[in-house]
Amino acid sequence: MDTSKNEIQAINSLIEINNDRIQGYRTAEEETEHADLKSIFGSNLRQSQQFNSELGQKVRMLGGEPTEGTTLSGKAYRAWMDVKAALSGKDRKAILSSCEFGEDAALSVYKTVVEGNDLSADSRIIIQKQHAELQKAHDQMKSLRDQQVA
Repeated sequence: MDTSKNEIQAINSLIEINNDRIQGYRTAEEETEHADLKSIFGSNLRQSQQFNSELGQKVRMLGGEPTEGTTLSGKAYRAWMDVKAALSGKDRKAILSSCEFGEDAALSVYKTVVEGNDLSADSRIIIQKQHAELQKAHDQMKSLRDQQVA
């Protein structure tokens, strides 16, 4: 496989995890009755849409087609999140824990791609910036979750 095909594949894996994140935050936004969380979840959803716009543009520049799929682990995450929300009676801490779990998955994929050798310098810059923004979103979820009483 040539370098651009490897790069397209790597970037498409980020698009997939962002698709998962979009669906996860859409679910979280629907499951919570807390206005502050709805706002945060909506913001994170829009963040992933923006990330995918940037990543999709890069894939097209490389001669590829952006994926529209999701990851298998993302499907498991969304299912887990739906179950958790249903079982917890829309409990704030449970929803935040589910979101943090999703952020962990996203960070893991970004880390793998950033540490790989498949990216051009300009792609690496875009992806490292997104990774840093994802880390902030993760830390926010963790902080909010930790503030909740069991």
